[in-house]
Amino acid sequence: MPGALVALGGNALLPRGARGSWEEARSRMRATAQTLARIARRYRPLVLTHGNGPQVGLLLRQSELAAREVPPSPLDVLDAETQGEVGYLIQSELEPALRRAGSRLDVLALVCRTEVRGSDPAFRRPTKPIGRFYSEQEARLLRKQHGWTMAHDPARGGWRRLVASPVPLRWLEGPAVRRLLSSSAGRSCVLVVSGGGGIPVVRRSRANYAGVEAVIDKDRAAALVAHELGLPTFVIVTDVPGAAVSFGRPGERWLHETSREELERYWRAGEFAEGSMGPKVEAGLDFLRRGGRRFVITDIPSLARALDGHAGTRVT
Repeated sequence: MPGALVALGGNALLPRGARGSWEEARSRMRATAQTLARIARRYRPLVLTHGNGPQVGLLLRQSELAAREVPPSPLDVLDAETQGEVGYLIQSELEPALRRAGSRLDVLALVCRTEVRGSDPAFRRPTKPIGRFYSEQEARLLRKQHGWTMAHDPARGGWRRLVASPVPLRWLEGPAVRRLLSSSAGRSCVLVVSGGGGIPVVRRSRANYAGVEAVIDKDRAAALVAHELGLPTFVIVTDVPGAAVSFGRPGERWLHETSREELERYWRAGEFAEGSMGPKVEAGLDFLRRGGRRFVITDIPSLARALDGHAGTRVT
């Protein structure tokens, strides 16, 4: 039975414009879980990854507001906290959905680390915006007090903190998860792993790793997980039904069934925006270059049909 990795975007966990309450997240995940339950019996193993941007942003704001009373946590710890939070959210809604679909599969959520290189150039040129928007005065103060890299976003009228987004090298829990999936216990589970790209760590010695202030691109990390588990299908779930060329311009055309070579030509021609579809396409191409068989981009309503070959962007 073919296995698949499904990378859930933030829209599958929290609606756009939501305040970030737990009930909002549960309601959104409940709808997502119904779709996942329908495909879980056909794709074994089914492995899930997820984003954590909104959740990390909320924890950063909570840390700011409580800083006089409670010492703030570093970013790698917030990554760990949100992996547990979102993993619990998925368990809470997906297990009941599986039972309603007649499946006895359990949902197992694991907190995972991703090794990055301490010498990665990304640490010298932070590019990933996190947290809330600040005024110019606040940005100047934070730069002085904490050494943060701050960038102005003229379109949204504020300043944001930038952190490094290094290349994921190795999924540290990969060997243990492979052993689990080879056992009868592992075959009876839907796994949730490497949320938010995993906790970024650098190697200090043979068996010693230290967390770093960084955010790993969740789609690149998901591609790494799919490769290390030898899964033939990698799906990125986003808030649009597929990838398009000339997106938002005259001549816009949605891609349906296409080849890796064609997608790569469009990617190299700059057809996919760096801040949105570009990293997703890049992650999918990396998965296919390393031996993966099928890459799919779609949204939650189209997911089951996309896997059947009737929706989404499907790349072989």
